[in-house]
Amino acid sequence: MIFKQLTLSLLFLFASFSFIFSQTPKRYTPSEIYHAIEKLNFLGSALYVAAHPDDENTYVISYLSNEAKARTAYLSLTRGDGGQNLIGSEIKELLGVIRTQELLAARRIDGGEQMFTRANDFGFSKNSEETLATWDQDEVLSDVVWAIRKFKPDIVINRFSHQSPGGTHGHHSASAELSYEAFDLSGDATKYPDQLKYVDTHQARRLFFNTSYWFYGRDRKKFNEMDKSDMVKIDVGVYYDHLGMSNNELAAYSRSQHVCQGMGRTPTRGSNIEYLQILKGDMPKNDRDPFDGINTTWSRVKNGEAIGNAIEDVLQSFDFRSPESSLPALSKIYTSIAALDDKQWRDVKLKEVENIISAIAGLFIEANPRSNTIVAGEDLEVRFELVNRSSGDIRIEKIEIPSFKMDTIMDTKLMENKKVNFSLKTITPSDLESTDPYWLRKKGTLGMYAVEDQELIGLPETKRTLEATFYLNIHGEKVEITKPLIFKSTDRERGEVYSPFEVTKELFVRVSNPVYIFPDDQAKIVTVSIKSGKDSVAGTLSFPLNDGWEVSPEEHKFELAKKG
Repeated sequence: MIFKQLTLSLLFLFASFSFIFSQTPKRYTPSEIYHAIEKLNFLGSALYVAAHPDDENTYVISYLSNEAKARTAYLSLTRGDGGQNLIGSEIKELLGVIRTQELLAARRIDGGEQMFTRANDFGFSKNSEETLATWDQDEVLSDVVWAIRKFKPDIVINRFSHQSPGGTHGHHSASAELSYEAFDLSGDATKYPDQLKYVDTHQARRLFFNTSYWFYGRDRKKFNEMDKSDMVKIDVGVYYDHLGMSNNELAAYSRSQHVCQGMGRTPTRGSNIEYLQILKGDMPKNDRDPFDGINTTWSRVKNGEAIGNAIEDVLQSFDFRSPESSLPALSKIYTSIAALDDKQWRDVKLKEVENIISAIAGLFIEANPRSNTIVAGEDLEVRFELVNRSSGDIRIEKIEIPSFKMDTIMDTKLMENKKVNFSLKTITPSDLESTDPYWLRKKGTLGMYAVEDQELIGLPETKRTLEATFYLNIHGEKVEITKPLIFKSTDRERGEVYSPFEVTKELFVRVSNPVYIFPDDQAKIVTVSIKSGKDSVAGTLSFPLNDGWEVSPEEHKFELAKKG
């Protein structure tokens, strides 16, 4: 095809540009199960705030998640689109997709969760004023308020100082300034009231600044000698016997997931003090515990105290040689949590106890589509596999995939170590939404991504609605276990490989080069490739050109018989 200027709106930027760091199901040792039960009995949460992927202090995030056992999240205001890429040619939006996946890989190691705002990393900024002028300041502030209201942290921790604009990257200072302001606004019902259709207001108890000598001219001596009476001191070098490594080592492995930024770290060992300077809220009486004075027990939830006592009983009687002996008690705890009115802690703790029950019963449950991609409206076959590798009394009563309106009623006892296999076929809904990155669906600005759906804002990835729910009866208790539909294949070199199940468009269009330069009136040949997302696709390709430009031929008919 010959033409002089091309303005092509791609049907789809890419088919889920995902780097599959880990889709393999996690396996738990008895020590890790015990640690998970301990975490089940802690109802505290922390939100760590900074500007970019790799800004987060993985020592602190890992400590809060694993030693303090708090629900912990990192709010990165951007996806790092303006950074460098040491592992490929992707920049800007594609780099942001890679760095999003690197952050998720880091959180899988340190135990945290990941959140974002709609702010775009437009590159280096000299100060926060320049940053906030490029971002939509009010929109990004609303996103930080949304993150606090949605996550409901007890404590918020800023990575950077809100009082030193110009002393660091403008995005860094801006992240701290917005967090400092959002800390109060999140509890005010008159601010961003449209959010209250989905969440309640929330007032965190404390706001900290994760300070260090770095913020004092990198002068260790000056920092060591200064008054630290307004700081909490946490030793993040603790050793985790259930993992056989220290928090320092775990944090280094997490940090090393930022591959495209060259953030690989050699683990260190031994005591390592981090400082949290109080900015708002009350200073803890115990300056070694940022949660001191905050009720982090089950008694903070209506009808929760009995649940805490039951979990403590499980911890006291836990048998490391036979974890399955705790299965009846944990099944009852699941039922009690499911009956709670507090949606926030109910949903969080249900997922935790669901994972614990699966682990102690050695439950292997999967729903595997026959293909790794599908187009809305196509036929779908899903293979199910269930294995109960314990002596527990477990029955499967129903399997449901709500997105596909697929379900099957059954009453099958899962015998010890006996595999149950079967397949179901269905036609996927014609309105099934694709799983491409939601923040790239509409054209944004230099400083902002365009996302209008409030419930999508902040999510690290597009919502995965392609899940199967397994309705089980475990020792007389109704337990629901939800698993994502996930594609599994066998690679001759790597063996078993898991990858996401993606909903794609019917066609993918790619121009061979992103930019063509026409220095004169001579025509150029431009190659365009079309890839089919399903079998038997035909159509016509044409180009919307500005007046005065020509393309020959004006359209091109195509017919693709097979997917791919």
